[in-house]
Amino acid sequence: MLDTTSAAQHTGATPLLQTVGLTKRYGTFLANDKIDLEIRPQQIHALLGENGAGKSTLVKAIYGLIQPSEGEIRWQGRTIVLSGPSDARAHGIGMVFQHFSLFDNLTVAENVALGLDGKEAFRDISARLEQVSRTYGLPLDPKREVWQLSVGERQRIEIVRALMQTPQFLILDEPTAVLTPQEADQLFTVLDRLKAEGRAILYISHKLEEVKRLCDTATILRGGRKVETCNPKAETAASLARMMVGGEIKEVKAAASRQITVPRLLVNDLSLAPDDPHGVRLEHISFELRGGEILGIAGVAGNGQDELFAALSGERLAKDPGTIVIDGHAAGHLSITKRRRLGAAFIPEERLGHGTAPRMRLSENALLTGHAIGNMVLHGFVNTAATLKTVDLTTETFDVRKAKRDPEAASLSGGNLQKFIVGREILRDPVVLIVNQPTWGVDAGAAAVIRQALLDLAAGGAAVLVTSQDLDELAEITDRIAVMFHGRLSVPVPTREASRETLGLLMGGSSIEAAETAHATRA
Repeated sequence: MLDTTSAAQHTGATPLLQTVGLTKRYGTFLANDKIDLEIRPQQIHALLGENGAGKSTLVKAIYGLIQPSEGEIRWQGRTIVLSGPSDARAHGIGMVFQHFSLFDNLTVAENVALGLDGKEAFRDISARLEQVSRTYGLPLDPKREVWQLSVGERQRIEIVRALMQTPQFLILDEPTAVLTPQEADQLFTVLDRLKAEGRAILYISHKLEEVKRLCDTATILRGGRKVETCNPKAETAASLARMMVGGEIKEVKAAASRQITVPRLLVNDLSLAPDDPHGVRLEHISFELRGGEILGIAGVAGNGQDELFAALSGERLAKDPGTIVIDGHAAGHLSITKRRRLGAAFIPEERLGHGTAPRMRLSENALLTGHAIGNMVLHGFVNTAATLKTVDLTTETFDVRKAKRDPEAASLSGGNLQKFIVGREILRDPVVLIVNQPTWGVDAGAAAVIRQALLDLAAGGAAVLVTSQDLDELAEITDRIAVMFHGRLSVPVPTREASRETLGLLMGGSSIEAAETAHATRA
């Protein structure tokens, strides 16, 4: 419910930005349906909703990327029509997207210059970049090339570039998704300062505790419509999630007792040079994963997680077969198909293009990963009935919502496609499951379904390896956690003993000794 006592409701007589009856149609589909939104100066306003709720469409309209079908956008009380992002920036509207738009081989200053409007001299851009980044505590070296920077530093470039356009209103889409806890705290300090300067911020995030901590007001979308405006500080994360999905989210619960059995996955001193000029070299990685256990790997993106997934899945082969052992079989030299025949299953981070072929039907995508085992191929012919049965069973078991029985993968929302990919692999009943970012960018309801499925698979005796940037997720479902940094893996520790501060230090590159000292001091 709307909390009219929120201080944000009393800040400024006229909203800085309003949408009035904003509607966007794509054919017969209503992406936004008569959305009214008010955002005032000195306000951090959260925009919440499930995948497919209409958040992206709304902010694209506000930033001038698309034109509404009906309704108005008002800026400082006046109706405006935005011809594009440059027009939005000219009015004082800035945006930092979830996915970075940076060129790796260019310097920080060159990337910033490409994103600025006008004819400012490059020397002046570099000087102003240094000044703005220093003022807001987001230090950047204009001369460094982007490929040399951490993901957190790349995030700084996007934010500083937006701030150099002196926006009065700033849209942030999942800004902490790639940050360590310490970097997220630093970002919150910057946002509080921007708010104190009189600016307004529209904040999109699936991290509800973060929203409660930071935001003054929250608008919740569901099915393209605004369903609630509330003071998030007066709500719980559970109540916010209920508003988003329109009902209760099933609680994720581990089995009361889980039997830890024999080693299912062994990695023995794995070192592997990257196949990309800007990739990460894996250095002496070793760990053991037993049946019934979930091991989590934390870390900021770009520290070797993708390279490790490729090595474990068979996309990259190791020189020594014994470097990777799956269920007692040396597998470092084996292909993806042969590793699947040993009982391994793999769920990559990228849903479209890696996890599925976008323009192929779900049944065809089921065949791509399932042909090695089972009855999808009989005597050299595709068993269409078996592929469709996999789609139907996955749809029913994992609540995959789609318009027809066997649509193209690209037609599903991100959360539903992720549930399909996870379900497709889990229903094979693998002895080893390796999953990279299982709930990346999915809503609370889909995330709960996926996390519960991983717990249930482990309870059935499988060994599960989960790589995730979400420390809350790892804390909820894993038994042990290790941290990946610059291609090296820390020694796994029991999850109950791993504090956020310790993990954050390791994710940021602090030595294991420093992290342990911080953990001991905190305890």
